[in-house]
Amino acid sequence: MDGTYNTELTAPYDIFQHTIFRDSIKSMNVFTVTNTDNEVTSFEGIRILPDYNYIKDCLPKIDILVVPSAEHHLDSDLEDAFMLNFVKQADKDAMFITSHCDGAFVLAKAGLLNNSVSTTFPSDIDTMKKMFPDLDIIKIVLFVHDKKYITSAGGAKSF
Repeated sequence: MDGTYNTELTAPYDIFQHTIFRDSIKSMNVFTVTNTDNEVTSFEGIRILPDYNYIKDCLPKIDILVVPSAEHHLDSDLEDAFMLNFVKQADKDAMFITSHCDGAFVLAKAGLLNNSVSTTFPSDIDTMKKMFPDLDIIKIVLFVHDKKYITSAGGAKSF
């Protein structure tokens, strides 16, 4: 989505894409998805041409869905029914769903964290607890791996 923070997207993309150079693990088919055929612009101004439009394209199987943080994850992104439905659909078949920083708000709004422990960007934890009072959101950790859901404080933990 527009406003995605660079490292929250590029760090996992880099790590997963480099599996093509590892003999000991299966290489990954890494790709980007969004709700448009047009480029999106990161918060820092990098223009990204997505590989797939989740509204109209037939997508490859998603084993790991990464939800990077973005500028509007605490407001208008949480009203994007197309994105939230895409995340819910991806969750049905994915082995893991991971969010970085405030991407956890998207997972919470989509209902994926209802029975899981999670975390988010440290200064937004109280906001997340107010928005989603029934969730088990913990402070003072950099990441949480609960079942298939991995949430993190973002930044370096994106790697």
